[in-house]
Amino acid sequence: MFTDAPLAGNQLALFADAAQLSAPQMQRLARELNLSETAFVLAPRQGGDARVRIFTPAAELPFAGHPVLGAAVALGLERGAERVVVETGSGLVPVALRRTGERTAYGCMRQPIPVWQAFGARAQLLAALGVERSQLPVERYVNGPSHVYVGLGGEAAVAALAPDLRALGALGELCVSCFAGSGGRWKTRVFAPALGVDEDPATGSAAGPLAVHLARHGAIAFGQQIEIRQGAEVGRASLLHARALGSERALERVEVGGSAVIVSRGEFLLP
Repeated sequence: MFTDAPLAGNQLALFADAAQLSAPQMQRLARELNLSETAFVLAPRQGGDARVRIFTPAAELPFAGHPVLGAAVALGLERGAERVVVETGSGLVPVALRRTGERTAYGCMRQPIPVWQAFGARAQLLAALGVERSQLPVERYVNGPSHVYVGLGGEAAVAALAPDLRALGALGELCVSCFAGSGGRWKTRVFAPALGVDEDPATGSAAGPLAVHLARHGAIAFGQQIEIRQGAEVGRASLLHARALGSERALERVEVGGSAVIVSRGEFLLP
């Protein structure tokens, strides 16, 4: 996910027909695969094209970006559809698709509007990351998962991070997004050890709130699309696009886009 090259980006395992699986089985399969997330496709209940449940190795999430994109791309390619509406625990997520190859497509999802607040454990977070300060206010955004943002002085500082993962995990089920950049180009690294993900190669659910965060604090304009590069440090280079439309008082839409490529198909033999 968030790549058009096989064996790059953020890996996703998608169970295309999970009707016979229980939630404990889904969690055990996600732990077995040990990817950032594993997604399970079910029949829709709210008028969408499919319902998706999403699990990290440690917990179920109401929403996550690359599983939604992956499910939409797989369904869209199979059905020849240019739009897929995915039902998630955070509501309906429409995804516009543009086929770019036999097994690849570009998708743009309209994400849940996040809510935000100051992050109370700022000092502990900075200490766990091994940094002295954030270039922008340290705030928590929630669009299903919880994301906390820390701005660093340059891309080299982001690349050099060596956080204390145990200390980060003690702060709770957070995705900690460290970023640097300017204008339309940004670099991020995202750590979520309490969710069983030490470092995520591409975090679609964090990309939208990052665009909101940057726009709210004047680093970009509302409506400006940004390019986010992530995953190089774990050997899974990823490219995401995001933008926030509206204003801080009237946030109208949050969009995140990227490419996806199907690289394999198989089966699990379960009792």
